[in-house]
Amino acid sequence: MFKEYLAVLSCLLIGSSNAVLADALHDCARLSGDAAIQACDQAIRQNPRDAVSYANRGVEYRNKGDLDRALADFSKAIAIDPKVAGAYNNRGLVLKDKGDPDRAFADFTKAIEINPKFADAYNNRGLVFENKGDLGRALADYTKAIEVDPKYVRAYTNRGLVLETKGDLDRAIADYEKAIELDPKHLLAYYNRGNAWSKKGDLDHAIADYDRAIAIDPKFAVAYNNRGFVFREKGDLDRALADYTKAIEVDPKHVLAYYNRCWLRATANRDLPLALADCDAAIRLAPSDPGYLGSRGFVYLRQNRLDEAIADYDAALKLDPKMAASLYGRGLAKQKKGDQAGGDADIAAARAIDATIADGFAKYGVN
Repeated sequence: MFKEYLAVLSCLLIGSSNAVLADALHDCARLSGDAAIQACDQAIRQNPRDAVSYANRGVEYRNKGDLDRALADFSKAIAIDPKVAGAYNNRGLVLKDKGDPDRAFADFTKAIEINPKFADAYNNRGLVFENKGDLGRALADYTKAIEVDPKYVRAYTNRGLVLETKGDLDRAIADYEKAIELDPKHLLAYYNRGNAWSKKGDLDHAIADYDRAIAIDPKFAVAYNNRGFVFREKGDLDRALADYTKAIEVDPKHVLAYYNRCWLRATANRDLPLALADCDAAIRLAPSDPGYLGSRGFVYLRQNRLDEAIADYDAALKLDPKMAASLYGRGLAKQKKGDQAGGDADIAAARAIDATIADGFAKYGVN
C-alpha cells in the first residue's frame, strides 16, 4: 500500500533593511527547485546564521533527491536554532528516506516535543511505527494528528490503512470516506477504500472506487491490477485480463500484474504459452518468490512438461517447504512420470498442511 509523508516548508521571512537580502529571503521561501536553491544560497551568504534559509534549501534538496545535502542543511538549521520544529520533522523525513527509521523517529518525537500541536510530525511518526509493525502506536499517532488538525486528509487515509490491516474494515472505510469528503480527488483514499470493499466481498463498490482512482490518475497501475482481481472474482475473465494487461502497459515492471495474468490463464486453461511467458516475466522481476515459481510449475504441469514442472516446484519448496500447492503439484507430476511412491509422499505432505488442497486442483481440472 501506499504511504504519504508530508514535508513542512517554513516560510518565515527575516526582516532586513537590505532589499537584496529581503528579495533572496522571499525567493528562498516562495520559489521551488533550482531557483529556490540559488536564492537560499544568496540569503545564506549574506546571513550565515539564517536557520530558515537552510531549512528551506533542505526541502528543495530533498525534493531533488539530494538527501545528503538535505540532511546537512536541516542539521545546520537545527544547530543554529534548536527550537525549529519543522527542521526536525524534515530531517526525520530525510532519515526515513535514507533507511534510518530510528533516527527519524527521534526527530519526529523532538518536533512534537517542541510543538505538541505539530500534526505532520504525529503523522510521520505514525508511519515509522506502522513500518515497524507497531500498529497500536501508529493508530494513536494518526488519531492525534487528526485531533490536532481535523481536516488532515493524509492522517485519515493512513489511519484507515492501519484499521484495514487490523481487520476493522468498517472503521477503515469511514476514514477513507472522511478523506474523500475533505478532498474529493484524493487518489489513495479511493484506492484503499476499493481494497477494503474487496476484502468485505462488496465487489461492485470495489470496482466503483477503482474506477474513480483510475479516472483521477489513468497511469495508476495498481488500481488496474486490483480491479482486474475483482473482475476475476466476479467471473469476468476477459475484463480481468484487460485490466492486468493495462497495468503492465502502464508499468512494465508490475510483477503482480504479470503473475495474476499468468495465473488466470493457467487456471482457466487458456493461452498456456502466454501464461508461461507471464510467469517467466514475474520470475525475472522477483526470482525469489516461491509463489511465482510454483505457479509456473502449474503451467508446466498443465502442458505435461513434467520435468520442468518438478524443477520449478523443487525451487519453490526450497524457498518455502510448507507450500501445499507446490507439494501437491509436484506429487501429481511425479505420479505422471511413474514415481508413484514419491508422488504419494508429496501429496500426503500437502494434505497434512492443507486438507482441501486436492479440491483446489480439482476445481481447475487438474488431478
